[in-house]
Amino acid sequence: MAIKLILTDIDGTILPYGKKVVSEACVEAFRAARAVGILVGPASGRFFSWIPGFFGGDAACCETALATNGSQVYLGGELVLEKDVQAEGIRRAMQVLAGIERSGVIFFEGAEPYLVQGDREDLRECFPSYAETCGDRADVPASGITKANVFICGGIDRTREVVALLNREVADLDFDVPQAGFSNAMPAGWNKGEAVKWLMEREGIAPDEAVVFGDAGNDLQMFAAVEHSVAVAGALPEAREAARWHIGAAEDDAVPAAIAALAAGEWPFTA
Repeated sequence: MAIKLILTDIDGTILPYGKKVVSEACVEAFRAARAVGILVGPASGRFFSWIPGFFGGDAACCETALATNGSQVYLGGELVLEKDVQAEGIRRAMQVLAGIERSGVIFFEGAEPYLVQGDREDLRECFPSYAETCGDRADVPASGITKANVFICGGIDRTREVVALLNREVADLDFDVPQAGFSNAMPAGWNKGEAVKWLMEREGIAPDEAVVFGDAGNDLQMFAAVEHSVAVAGALPEAREAARWHIGAAEDDAVPAAIAALAAGEWPFTA
């Protein structure tokens, strides 16, 4: 079977939680896939400019990339598609969250984060790095918002409940559940899955010629876009159930091993 496209989530999939750089085995697997002409890269909620650091600065590993949950698509290291988040949708989400204790909203202009609603200490509990780096704003700008996130203190069940409420009440945006306490706000109808389909159509790649790896709720649409979706061990139940194939954990370099096998012309999936 000829595989032409491989995309993988980063956090919890190739980068174990708590780590800052993927393994050398992961970098080598990406290089091996590239060497045989496979388009391979990350599909992440992170900004493109942040991603090379996860690969030890090897920018070639992310020349193909879906960044900001597919709102930015890169080929050959060049931006080929970009979608902004609508300000009115964020304002509507802020209205809904005003009645939800220990929740809030951050948005980004370029790669700069700003806290626009909620308490910084609650943000620190949900996503410490953003709490340390974001500025403060009283409102969102009318345009130019490249990324937005909701934070909700509490476990995964509370996160799912609040995200479900936002999806019912906010028409201009879609919200997902990548992890407990955090959600991505995306343009309505757009996500990693739509970006994968757009990329496959552009490059003439069929759904059975692509493999995607993930572990969370923001990977579900990506899983649905291709025939070969793969969940790592420890994935959220919804991702595990949606995936066609299942492999080992991020901590054990299961994804790099699978990518290396695909690059060698082998088929690594059995269950």
